[in-house]
Amino acid sequence: METHHRAPLLLDKKDVVLVKPAKPTPSKTLSFSTIDDDPNLEFVCHSVYVYKANSVSSDNGSPAGHDLASNLNGQADPARVIKDAISKVLVHYYPLAGKLKRDSSDGKLYINCNGEGVPFLEATANCKLASLKYLDGIDVETAEEFVFDFPSKSDFGYHPLMFQVTKFPCGGFTIGMGLSHSVCDGFGASQLFRALAELASGKSEPLVKPVWERERLVAKSTQGPLQSPVDKNSLASSPYLITNDILHGCFFVKAETIKRLKMSLLKECGDHEEMKGSFTTIEVLGAYIWRSRFRAFKLNPDGNTLFCLAMGTRHLLNPPLPSGYYGNAFVGSNLVMTGKDLNEGPLSRVAKLIKESKKHASNAHYIWSQISMLDKVRELNFKIDSDNGASMVLTDWRQLGLLEELDFGWKGLANMIPVPLKMFGFVYLCIFLPPCNLDPSTKGGVRVLVSLPRAVMPKFKEEMHALSQLGGDDDIVPMLEPAILI
Repeated sequence: METHHRAPLLLDKKDVVLVKPAKPTPSKTLSFSTIDDDPNLEFVCHSVYVYKANSVSSDNGSPAGHDLASNLNGQADPARVIKDAISKVLVHYYPLAGKLKRDSSDGKLYINCNGEGVPFLEATANCKLASLKYLDGIDVETAEEFVFDFPSKSDFGYHPLMFQVTKFPCGGFTIGMGLSHSVCDGFGASQLFRALAELASGKSEPLVKPVWERERLVAKSTQGPLQSPVDKNSLASSPYLITNDILHGCFFVKAETIKRLKMSLLKECGDHEEMKGSFTTIEVLGAYIWRSRFRAFKLNPDGNTLFCLAMGTRHLLNPPLPSGYYGNAFVGSNLVMTGKDLNEGPLSRVAKLIKESKKHASNAHYIWSQISMLDKVRELNFKIDSDNGASMVLTDWRQLGLLEELDFGWKGLANMIPVPLKMFGFVYLCIFLPPCNLDPSTKGGVRVLVSLPRAVMPKFKEEMHALSQLGGDDDIVPMLEPAILI
């Protein structure tokens, strides 16, 4: 491995302060939906948005943003601009300025809207953002410097939202956001961040008005025992024991590779009418990665494997959820196959079964049955644990608008990365992300993020590189060792 020498990253961090709503907000206690209440979602997701410095200070296409910045002692200080925007956005998203707590009597989550505020940390780095490649392919230890975990659990609850703004000598900056998954899913987090950008750029209110209304997704628990998608005793086993020695890997798959994979699977279908039809990226790449994981974990072929795709339900319900709903609104589309069928059967069949499972999960009856089951999960305090690789949970963040231009008065949104501070490390989790904005030629490609035991990662890399053999080119680009971009 090539050795890269650079000066160690040093951050000068100020004390954490609480940013309160800019105006008085309602004082009340709010309850959550059945999905929000799932104890398996009660953790903080951290992500970092990376902004380049403005190349032209006189005109960036957002005069309102410049007016706001110019009022701050004559200079555009991103920390002050964003801190001010947080204060304004909390007027609209006022529950996030309160405290989360799970009631000891009924086990349900509540949020005390007390206007206490959001923890905010300002930091200054000693290097240019370009020297860190705008965090593209950054190692875990470095990535974690740009977010923070606020240990605020007490009898009064804990903060569901926190921010860190890190400024660089080049004029660029990063925004690290920690957000409780109990309060927002990826769609809701994207909506909140977009509102923050809108207010920072001078708008008086968010374009999309936030809607709480968690009662829309409240269901009664099902009768009888908890029904798991697959019998745990039937799951395939791996020679690699459960371990804390986890590597976080990212692989960039080019758009051309995905196109060739689709064409290959359609050709594989041949004259089988039931196998014909188009495939989506999630279906073909999901199938390939599922099979690659099976091989990397060396799972036994007689055991079962589970593929679970997180599917958004906002527009599948009748009536649909309001556009401003920012709570969790997804269910799992589950597919079970034996290891032998997954590993030895045609990959086109795996992709077709994923397509069918998506269609089945789009049914309103299925959605409500899954939500009802989650209430039983909470009642039993059932926690998902690692099953040593036999299960895969795939979540697709490509359609959330995470890397669309979000204008804080700076036009240079270069990258967005999740950070494995609390959310990741789960070996069953796989995330699809859009490519960063540094290279236009990467458009249409997919960043594939995984967390795997150290002993499993080499074989998984081998499988991912084999995908490039479809066209004879090296179209799978792994990130730097240790493999990490999450």
